[in-house]
Amino acid sequence: MAKQTVDFKPKKKILWSARKRLWCGLPWTFTVYSLSEDRLFVKSGMLSIREDEVRLYRVRDLGLKRSFIQRIFGLGTIVICSTDSSMRDFELKNIRDCESVKERLSELVEDERQRKRVATREILNHGADDDNDNDFDDFDHMDVDHV
Repeated sequence: MAKQTVDFKPKKKILWSARKRLWCGLPWTFTVYSLSEDRLFVKSGMLSIREDEVRLYRVRDLGLKRSFIQRIFGLGTIVICSTDSSMRDFELKNIRDCESVKERLSELVEDERQRKRVATREILNHGADDDNDNDFDDFDHMDVDHV
């Protein structure tokens, strides 16, 4: 009896991968971060493994934090805010060469948004003095993708 084979799409090429590091820079943890052209992966655990992914077009904002100890050891934490339901706000902790990784991630996010033609809406807070409970005007603070 012949085996049936199922053709799956080939795995995406991984552009960057790094292990979460300890505060002193040693890679003795069980969390691995990976980045492809369209997704960010977080794999963690030793006996029980959890794998999460975020589509890059869902990333809303990127930030960078570097404590004094992280700066001494050449590390940093990339803070990511996304619209993904399972991974809203999360961090890539203790990353080497964090500035260039964040910049590369930012470029890939913008490329993926343009490729998918995703329009982003940024809601700006007008301040606490507004009497209106609705903190935005419908058209004043919105970027619209004209197709």
